[in-house]
Amino acid sequence: MKKIMLLGSGELGKEFTIAAKRAGQYVIACDKYDNAPAMQVADERETFSMLDGDALTAVVNKHQPDIIVPEIEAIRTERLFDFEKQGVQVVPSARAVNYTMNRRAIRDLASQELGLRTAKYFYAKTFDEFKKAADEIGFPCVVKPLMSSSGHGQSYVHNDDELKEAFKDAMEEGRGDVKEVIIEEFIDFDSEFTLLTVTQKNLPTLFCPPIGHIQKGGDYRESWMPYQISEEALKTAEHMADEVTKALTGYGIWGVEFFLTKQGEVIFSELSPRPHDTGMVTLSHCTNLSEFELHFRAVMGLPIPAIHLEHSGASAVILSPVESNEPLDYNLEEVCKEDKARIRIFNKPEAHIGRRMGVVTCYDEVGCDMEALRDKAKRLAKTVLGTDPYMKK
Repeated sequence: MKKIMLLGSGELGKEFTIAAKRAGQYVIACDKYDNAPAMQVADERETFSMLDGDALTAVVNKHQPDIIVPEIEAIRTERLFDFEKQGVQVVPSARAVNYTMNRRAIRDLASQELGLRTAKYFYAKTFDEFKKAADEIGFPCVVKPLMSSSGHGQSYVHNDDELKEAFKDAMEEGRGDVKEVIIEEFIDFDSEFTLLTVTQKNLPTLFCPPIGHIQKGGDYRESWMPYQISEEALKTAEHMADEVTKALTGYGIWGVEFFLTKQGEVIFSELSPRPHDTGMVTLSHCTNLSEFELHFRAVMGLPIPAIHLEHSGASAVILSPVESNEPLDYNLEEVCKEDKARIRIFNKPEAHIGRRMGVVTCYDEVGCDMEALRDKAKRLAKTVLGTDPYMKK
């Protein structure tokens, strides 16, 4: 039995914890607030800010974990190198987590060191730098904090009048103590997709079938698998994902995001060194192993012989329509009436308008009408709390 410490205990961490517990492991779930989703299924819990390096070190020293699994961005990542030197396995690696928690590091690695095609971008710490970069890139453009999650602080800027508000939002919503923004060209893409990539210890890197997804306000709203893409474009995406994960090192699942332009060009967007929110569609039985089971096996060094498509799947998020410190009343009946439909309620202790509180997944035979399957997932998600999955936070 391994002792696993989870840094960040949201819905993705909860599903990973369930996979670990099913295999007889011991899990300590950590987050900045108590009773976070993963804490509800873990063996122990710790509540503290993971940006407090001394508090993080104290908790690690207290529990002496064999493995540390980061699930969020807001972590004092330089401490992970110390833990790794002490013999603690950091997932996928301290190098990978340190790079990918900061958009500057990962973007520079992808474009400058590895030569991958990315959107044109600049960094800015002041509004004057920001304005100069916007003039260079032109409109529309995309603004993001260097560190953030779930689309916080991200905006699309269409003209000079919107610059000040976009800069302010990105600065205020950035995670950690990195006060800098990235401004990048808007890619006139046909669609976005995620390629879940699994790096294994002493075994080949594997890829899940591509996942199509739609975001609102920079946050995932629906996803589906398989996403239809040409063989040439898929090979390009797999090559990019393989190159960047190899450079970052380590074992586990990675959510590698791409744009696909109307001309069929694949452009690297972002990367997460952990299960990806769009990958919750794998809970619909569309692959032989969910992204959380794949992550667990890779983390533990257990072999994954193959990943294959078993069903077509679709997911749609359940969003809160209210602010509440009390548990919400969920309508489960409509989802349960439907065949080949599943629901996950995350059981977050607080609700905020537009906060993701659960997900509906649906599946059918490979080759089914994907538009109809996506519509079914969105329709059912709307019945749970009465909110449209496309509402903006």
